[in-house]
Amino acid sequence: MSDHSTEAPTTKPAGRIPVWLKLVYTAFVLILVPHYWNSYGPTNFLYFCDMAVFFALGAIWLEWPILASMPAVGILLPQALWMIDFLAELAGFRMTGMTGYMFDQSIPPFTRGLSLFHFWLPILLVWLVWRLGYDRRALPVWTVLAWALVLVCYLWMPAPPAPPDDPNRVVNINYVYGFSDTPQQWMPQKFYVAAEMAVLALGIFLPTHYLLAWLFPTRSGFPARPT
Repeated sequence: MSDHSTEAPTTKPAGRIPVWLKLVYTAFVLILVPHYWNSYGPTNFLYFCDMAVFFALGAIWLEWPILASMPAVGILLPQALWMIDFLAELAGFRMTGMTGYMFDQSIPPFTRGLSLFHFWLPILLVWLVWRLGYDRRALPVWTVLAWALVLVCYLWMPAPPAPPDDPNRVVNINYVYGFSDTPQQWMPQKFYVAAEMAVLALGIFLPTHYLLAWLFPTRSGFPARPT
């Protein structure tokens, strides 16, 4: 007498990120990158917010929590300020002026439209962390990456202002020379860079890390499999 046992067929669990979002976001990146490259040059992608675009692309396709968690730690707080400033400018109020370029008629509307990712990308990152979970390793890994970018921008990228014969040249990347059109004069530049690195780590990344770890389940792994 033989025992014929049958096993239920295994099915691959559905991904956490819908296919339509993968395709739409990929199309956006394929439009953004060549346009920004042609308009501003490749050094523009050294900005934290532009770097976050690529991490989000990896998170959407690979569904790894750390790829969503890293840019979330890095840009949520600064981009929240961008969002508030943009809404204030839209309502006719001037706050910091950081989003004034979004209303500059000399900049093509298509370019300004692409720059709206500063508004919706933070929202997307929060959603991705909610879907994938929060990887606590994001804090140290993004901090090291951000510090490396700050040093690269300070040591090798141009200081403000942009030359008159090349007004679109990207200068003062990640604000390593201050927040104005000329280098800051508050302190020696090397001390300013060190202070910026400390503020980024302790005043921006660390509080965001604690908030995300409190709000969302913690996951880790390369990759994290859907459950």
